[in-house]
Amino acid sequence: MKFNEFNFHPQVAAGVTVAGYTEPTPIQTRAIPTVLAGHDVMGLAQTGTGKTAAFALPILHRLMSGSRGYVRALIVAPTRELAEQINTSINSLGKKTGLRSTTVYGGVGINPQIARLKQGVEIVVACPGRLLDHINKKTIDLGRLEVLVLDEADQMLDMGFLPDIRRLLKSLPRQRQTLLFSATMPQEIHRLAKEVLRNPETVQVDNVAPAATVSHALYPVEEARKTDLLLALLEHTDTGSVLVFTRTKHRAKRLGVKLDKIGHKVASLQGNLSQNRRQAALDGFRNGTYRILVATDIAARGIDVSKVSHVINFDMPNTTDAYIHRIGRTGRATRSGDAFTLVTTADLAMERALERALGRPIERRTMTGFTPQTKAASGSKQTQQSIRGHQSNTLRTQGAKPVEKLTPERSKNSRRRRFPKRSAGPVVASAGAQ
Repeated sequence: MKFNEFNFHPQVAAGVTVAGYTEPTPIQTRAIPTVLAGHDVMGLAQTGTGKTAAFALPILHRLMSGSRGYVRALIVAPTRELAEQINTSINSLGKKTGLRSTTVYGGVGINPQIARLKQGVEIVVACPGRLLDHINKKTIDLGRLEVLVLDEADQMLDMGFLPDIRRLLKSLPRQRQTLLFSATMPQEIHRLAKEVLRNPETVQVDNVAPAATVSHALYPVEEARKTDLLLALLEHTDTGSVLVFTRTKHRAKRLGVKLDKIGHKVASLQGNLSQNRRQAALDGFRNGTYRILVATDIAARGIDVSKVSHVINFDMPNTTDAYIHRIGRTGRATRSGDAFTLVTTADLAMERALERALGRPIERRTMTGFTPQTKAASGSKQTQQSIRGHQSNTLRTQGAKPVEKLTPERSKNSRRRRFPKRSAGPVVASAGAQ
């Protein structure tokens, strides 16, 4: 199938051509006709499958008819970075339409946002907290809204945004088209879908498994030697852009500083940075200024960089869902990618959970010339047996890179859970400060 078969408005089709889109992804093939027909949609697909265009293109097509100068479409996203990414895609695809889109999120001044809203925009991409601030201040009018999109709904749930979403829904017209997109479907999302969707069509594309284009490997190591192993991987692996995930923002910051001192072109994304510095780090990673980005879990969905060759889990993620989202940053758009995870003896339960999710054992590797066990680690019999088991497959590595974290947009109107609670996948370690 080709994009021209959707019969988009000519100006929308022109934007598709300029963007270089030719063949739609599976989620786009299945979702776009349903959205164009006006149905509510429950879209399920793993990260990196093209969900943004699956709802953005039908929205642009719809808004080509009717009046302009007021908000007709609202897209709600969990993080500032994801909001910016969606807005960038809309502006790119809608370049020929004359439709106006803007972002609304916290961490930056509210007055420039008010000024843009007063100028009249048709599409708003927002994070829940700051959007509620505008609603309370009456600086945004959603009374004539036609389309609502809740993107990455499961992540919004994890971050404690559900009360904000319910509060937001009370401010919206009942007669509207609602699209809910999620990578996973815990029971809480089932309940939310029943609340917000009317006779929805469900579009599901491989939402429970990591992309087939990604290869996986585990590297056993003691906690104290993780940095040494990471440096060895970076030195001896042929990599492009590398994303390294850590458990906490402080860990990400320290690791980024160390890599920079050694001479790597590295940036980190963490909550203590201003929005401008966070955006500069993302932009630098996209354009190649920085080869390595170190981040925490929120970056697992807030980064769209097409040529990430390796994702390295410096720290094991807390759930199988988190793992899927992290490694979804590589192997995108049919490209191949590698996912390396540094594992300690404390990660055994999570290793088993990942293998169940993948449906197969994960290859265990050690770096040639790098011995996982140190003298200090030779204590317990259980530890020695576990390390020997990890060392059963000794191979030379072929790639890896570092990552860091993005933080959620915060609301003045509600509290956030510090630690996510997932219905899928066992939690085996504390997530730490995000």
